[in-house]
Amino acid sequence: MSRLKLKRVLVTGAARGVGKVIAERFAAAGCELVITDIQEELLAETRAELEATGTRCNAYVLDVTDVDRIAQVKEEIHRDMGKIDILINNAGVVFGGPFLDVSMAQHQLTYRVNTEGPMAMTHAFLPDLIDGGHGHLVFIASASGFVGLPNGASYASSKWAVIGFAESIRAELKHQGHKQVDVTTVCPTYINTGMFEGVEPPKTTAFLEPGFIADKVVQAVEKRQVWVLEPWIVKLTPFLKHCLPTPVSDFLSEAFGANRSMDHWSGHETH
Repeated sequence: MSRLKLKRVLVTGAARGVGKVIAERFAAAGCELVITDIQEELLAETRAELEATGTRCNAYVLDVTDVDRIAQVKEEIHRDMGKIDILINNAGVVFGGPFLDVSMAQHQLTYRVNTEGPMAMTHAFLPDLIDGGHGHLVFIASASGFVGLPNGASYASSKWAVIGFAESIRAELKHQGHKQVDVTTVCPTYINTGMFEGVEPPKTTAFLEPGFIADKVVQAVEKRQVWVLEPWIVKLTPFLKHCLPTPVSDFLSEAFGANRSMDHWSGHETH
């Protein structure tokens, strides 16, 4: 029997895209699902689809930047289903384009959703994970969290912050002796959800399919992995970035096309 059987999993940004597929994969592993999103109609459709498979699933309309609403939803989840075991911080936004062409309001929203959102959700639900027999925190970050991303400055830097937050929480839990809580940080390149329409993936790579990443997330929770770095080039990126001289790493970014990848972004803004 899977160690995930009957675990209660909360997935943010689960109405569509990779969040929806992650929810489906955990449902297939025998988990109970708690799904949240700001898109009420799509969220209801996703809940219905999950329940049609026999999965116990509750859905809550939630803006992860609204701390008061997070507290309210937590109370509702505890009342309706009980404490959660696994938190998947997936909700995110992106606004592509030259830094000065993107409005300050959009840059700020990127930080609120991508960085403050996971922090607020973790602050609210980490006690559930600590109190349970085994808890797991998952952060959907990005390969751009390791490098600079022209035409995606606020998105990439928000994901840098997510990586730093996840690593700090992981170290703190270990320092405090909470060995029952694991932390996984997921850093993929571009995923084929429409969010990065118009983007040209770096050379030797292609768009990743949501199902591929969702399978990797479930596997990481099952095996208590700290990192999910996909595809192969992302596994090398942190080492190359920190060990090579800056001019060399800049040259490689240009040579592989990473610095040009967002030049023609036309995707939708949310996960």
